[in-house]
Amino acid sequence: MTNATGQDQQANMRKVAMTSLAGTSIEWYDFFLYGTAAAIIFPKAFFPQELPPMVLLIISFSTFAVGFIARPLGGLIFGHFGDRIGRKRTLVVALMMMGVATTLIGFLPTYATIGIAAPLLLVALRFVQGLAIGGQWGGAMLLVTESAPADQRGWYGAYAQAGAPIGVILANLAFIGVSASMSEEAFMDWGWRLPFIASVVLIGISMYVQLKIEDTDAFKSLSAAQAETDAPKVEVKRSPVIEAIRKYPRRIMLAAGAFLSVQVTFYILVAFVIAYGMNSPSVELSRDTMLGAVLIAAAIMVPTQFYFSGLSDRLGRKQIYRWGAILTGLWGFALFPLIDTGSAAAILLAVTMGLLFLGMQYGPQAAYFTELFTTEVRYSGASLGYQIGAILGGALAPMIAVMLWNNFGITYVSVYIAVAAGLTLWSLSQLEETQGKSL
Repeated sequence: MTNATGQDQQANMRKVAMTSLAGTSIEWYDFFLYGTAAAIIFPKAFFPQELPPMVLLIISFSTFAVGFIARPLGGLIFGHFGDRIGRKRTLVVALMMMGVATTLIGFLPTYATIGIAAPLLLVALRFVQGLAIGGQWGGAMLLVTESAPADQRGWYGAYAQAGAPIGVILANLAFIGVSASMSEEAFMDWGWRLPFIASVVLIGISMYVQLKIEDTDAFKSLSAAQAETDAPKVEVKRSPVIEAIRKYPRRIMLAAGAFLSVQVTFYILVAFVIAYGMNSPSVELSRDTMLGAVLIAAAIMVPTQFYFSGLSDRLGRKQIYRWGAILTGLWGFALFPLIDTGSAAAILLAVTMGLLFLGMQYGPQAAYFTELFTTEVRYSGASLGYQIGAILGGALAPMIAVMLWNNFGITYVSVYIAVAAGLTLWSLSQLEETQGKSL
């Protein structure tokens, strides 16, 4: 009987993990589609063409940042309801929002058709994307980590984290596949819309989660305990978000700081380097060369995330995370000299090693952030730390990188990566080790 129960639990854990992986992969695909399009499509489609190309690129990347500005707000809203009504139902709403917003971007008229209304509508839908991703991460991550055995929490947390590099792969594959199947003129005219419209699939995944997945044992235990409490006490209970900020203000900000290296470097590697390779006068690489390098590098990042996440179950979260930040900061100075060679192999090496070192940080992060907070405020606390780190690190990273490159030279982008890594290392030094902690 015990054997059968154990097998059932394992089968359920695998179902939860794979569902989380599928949902986050499509969710991040939607989010990253925008980043790729901001580098190669939106400057020409949604803004006045009398502006200089570099200005158009900066403006386009500034609309990319709007999604990050919305992410902490999404973390606040979804964190509140995730701690109140459950991880699963909140995740379903986030997935549905993202699917609808991204699909609608595929149908937006261009600047040539409706003028200034085009970029305004684009920004509005990007804001909705930000709200959705702000809520999705906490729900998907907790659905896995709160369900996982304590000694495998890092490994299973990697299923939620793997959605990010898989989303990059899917977004780049979509653009490469569509552009290869039609003329450049057709691609720029209407073909770029197809990957956005394909996001309607996410709506189906959200319905599957609603119908087939149960909430976590940790949340169900908390709900049962609260149900036994006297009614007046339940009535006056604080909002989970306010309670998380009251109990863990320092921990939330340190978690945000620990995320800076990942966010700054990731968006430079998956968005800025594409624009750099295509616009640098020293190399002038093709779009497909840069997209292909990012695609292959992201594919290599996935198994390394699982490896380092599993390693964190044995060696501790902080040790793996710390080495990832150190290597990321150092690699920033090798990144652009390798791209400047113009060699496809060197470019692939540059992006791959960067994403591999990020995987050492991003893989164990799900388990680490889960273990930093208590159950009643875990969705709120972990989401706030993650999303504040996202807005401080990732929101302006591509735009800041373009401005540093344009005004001071590409070496200053490497310094930017190193500074973010240094801030992450300091934040980690102020946080405790959490490996093996009971939830």
